[in-house]
Amino acid sequence: MQIEQIYTGCLAQGAYYITSDGEAAIIDPLREVQPYLDRLERDKVKLKYIFETHFHADFVSGHIDLSKKTNAKIVYGPTAKPEFKAIVAEDNQVFEIGKIKLKVLHTPGHTMESTTYLLVDEKGKEHAIFSGDTLFIGDVGRPDLAQKAASMTKEELAATLYHSLRNKIMTLPDDVIVYPAHGAGSACGKNMSKETISTIGNQKATNYALRANMTESEFVTEVTEGLLPPPAYFGMNVAMNKKGYESFETVLNHGMRAIKVADFEKITADSGALILDTRKNTIFSKGFIPQSINIGIDGDFAPWVGALVADVKQPIILVSEIGREEETVTRLSRVGFDNLIGHLDGGFEAWQKAGQETDIINRITAEQFSNEVKIGESKIIDIRKESEYCAEHVEEAYNKPLANINDWIKDINPKEHFYLHCAGGYRSMIAASILEARGFRNFTEIEGGFNAIAKTNIPKTNFVCQSKILK
Repeated sequence: MQIEQIYTGCLAQGAYYITSDGEAAIIDPLREVQPYLDRLERDKVKLKYIFETHFHADFVSGHIDLSKKTNAKIVYGPTAKPEFKAIVAEDNQVFEIGKIKLKVLHTPGHTMESTTYLLVDEKGKEHAIFSGDTLFIGDVGRPDLAQKAASMTKEELAATLYHSLRNKIMTLPDDVIVYPAHGAGSACGKNMSKETISTIGNQKATNYALRANMTESEFVTEVTEGLLPPPAYFGMNVAMNKKGYESFETVLNHGMRAIKVADFEKITADSGALILDTRKNTIFSKGFIPQSINIGIDGDFAPWVGALVADVKQPIILVSEIGREEETVTRLSRVGFDNLIGHLDGGFEAWQKAGQETDIINRITAEQFSNEVKIGESKIIDIRKESEYCAEHVEEAYNKPLANINDWIKDINPKEHFYLHCAGGYRSMIAASILEARGFRNFTEIEGGFNAIAKTNIPKTNFVCQSKILK
């Protein structure tokens, strides 16, 4: 028996590849399936089943493409209603893969079809669970993503999750390994650990949601408290996972279309495409195509595209680093952004050499900021998350998280200058590009963000004035 966790940091997502005696199963695969096909070929095993723990909201699964290429059967838990051929399993149904078994444990609460798969090894021992978004390391799945589909409130879903955990998972032996679908950084929970593997016993001892003396009422309150609104693209990803989607190869072919500089403006205008520049913020700030939005490939790229662009049907033209076009297309496809028109042939360098119009961001160093800012007089906008801001921030700074920019940008006075920063420059450059695309030029962005500012003599505080926070 072999179990491999295939972890994708950008999405904080874990897929699982399991083999036994010439047969294989894959749980919650990513959109691009070639890496799985390569593993199957390498190990000379046949894929028998593709198990889905639920209809994912934060990424598009590769289940459909993988099934078409291997003839493996797709399996969902009870109550799932996929709009393609699949096995909708019964609670406690057992599937055999070689000499091992996967037992279906219906664990509704995150969503109503949410299912945990219990692996029973060759000796009949309960070895591990693949818990999807039901149980994370240090947390449990948020119960507010399936309210519309389930016709239930988040409190009702949380109560359902409480019983799923206590009746199906906490009764398992303490040495059973826990393999979750996500880790820290995912928007599917709120307090996940950086660890990606644990045991039932460890989680019962350390996970706040599994306290032995916890009442249902306490669980509901604690699990639903402090939930931020889910990103807008989540519902669209659920629909794609449930209904089906274009093959990854088709999306890749569209994205790999090279658009010449001479044709770029007309194609952009005719298609209504968003120009998405994925270069590093340090490079983007010094020159870019006007109206471009910068979301760097070297960061939480796909989740930020999903959160800020939101509509997965939005046409997109890419400006990428040379040689990273395929990687960019792949990562966009993982979150359902399939409407790719192509990419600028030769990248920004070709645009520049052709003498086309360019733009820049007014960026200064933290030291320059320290020398010119006037605390109490200058307006400072900190776009980090509220938790980061509350831990420590520049005195008199306002907190306006990047995730909410489409709300707070409406209140920006175009005649009032302000300074803009995040933690390290990645998020503030996203915000800066959005601001400039909307016509704002009255700001200065800080290179290196708060990490660099903290090393200067600028007054800092952890005192939080609620009037300076925009949630």
